[in-house]
Amino acid sequence: MEWLTGLRTAIDYMEEHLLDNISAEDVAGAVYLSPFYFQKCFKIVTGYTIGEYLRNRRLYLSALEVLAGNVPGEGRRGKGGGGCGERRVIDLAYKYGYDTPESFTRAFTRFHGLSPMQLRQHPHQIKVFLPLIVEISVKGGNRMEFVVEKREAMRMIGFERICSFEAAYREIPKFWNEFCGKYCRKDAPQEPGEDGIRQTIAECMVGEFGVCVEDEGDTEHFRYYIAGAYQGGEVPEGMKVVEIPASEWAKFKCTGAMPEALQTVNTRIFKEWLPGNGEYEMAHQLNIEWYSGGDTDSDTYESAIWIPVKRLG
Repeated sequence: MEWLTGLRTAIDYMEEHLLDNISAEDVAGAVYLSPFYFQKCFKIVTGYTIGEYLRNRRLYLSALEVLAGNVPGEGRRGKGGGGCGERRVIDLAYKYGYDTPESFTRAFTRFHGLSPMQLRQHPHQIKVFLPLIVEISVKGGNRMEFVVEKREAMRMIGFERICSFEAAYREIPKFWNEFCGKYCRKDAPQEPGEDGIRQTIAECMVGEFGVCVEDEGDTEHFRYYIAGAYQGGEVPEGMKVVEIPASEWAKFKCTGAMPEALQTVNTRIFKEWLPGNGEYEMAHQLNIEWYSGGDTDSDTYESAIWIPVKRLG
C-alpha cells in the first residue's frame, strides 16, 4: 500500500476505533506498514504522533458529550446523595480510556484549558480537534538528489540512546552534543579507563554514522546509535555493536549546517519522496545517517540519509 493511501486508511481506522484500546502498532498493522516508518511518516506529515492524535480526538469527543449534557453541572446530586456529576465523569473517563476520573479531568483540563464542569459554563472555549484530512503537496524547484546502491551486511559499533518518536528531533542533536563534548574536543578531560573507548572511536571512526533501529513491539521508542564501522576485537564497556543487514539503499544527499539540513531532507523524504512512490518500498526497520568530516555549522557541510529499500514488482 502506498504511503498516502496508507495514511488516509490509518486515520479512518483510528476514527472507527477511538473507543477501543488500540496502539500505534495496531494502526500500522491495519495498513500493513512498518510501525517504525509509519510513525515517522505520520508525525512528519501531520505534526502529531499516533498517540497524540488518538488522545486529542478522544478529548474533543468527550467535550462534545459534556456540552450535550452528559455531565451535569456542579452541585447537582442524585437521590442517593452521591454526586451525579462525579458519576458521569467516571463514565466518560472509562469510555475514553482513562483509568480514573482524576486522570481524565487532568488530561481534559490540559487540552481544553477548563475542567469538564467549567466547560459547560464556557462552551465557546472548547478546543476543536476534527479528523485529519491528509493532502500531500509535492513541490518542485529543489530536486532531491539520491542514488540507489547495494551493500553487503555491515557491523557498526558505537553508543546507544533510546529515543522517543515524538521528541527525536530534539533528543538526537542533544545526544550528539554530549558525544562531541566528551570525546571530540581536544581539551575534553579523559576519565580513568577510557583508553579503550577512545582507541575504538579513532579506529572505527565512531561518529561517521547515526543509526536508527526499531525494536518490534515498542511503538513509542527506537534505538539510536552514534556509530562507526566495526573492525572486530573487544567491545569496550559502554559501547555496543549493531548488525546492519544486506540491502539496497536509497542514499539522499544533504548539504548545509547540522542538524537543520539533515532534518529538512528527512522530512522531505517522508512528505515528498515516499508518498505515491511506485518503484520502492521499505526493506528493513532502520535507517542510517552518514556524516562527513569538517565544520558541521558550515553551509557546505555534507551528510546523507540512507533508506533501505526493495524494488516493487
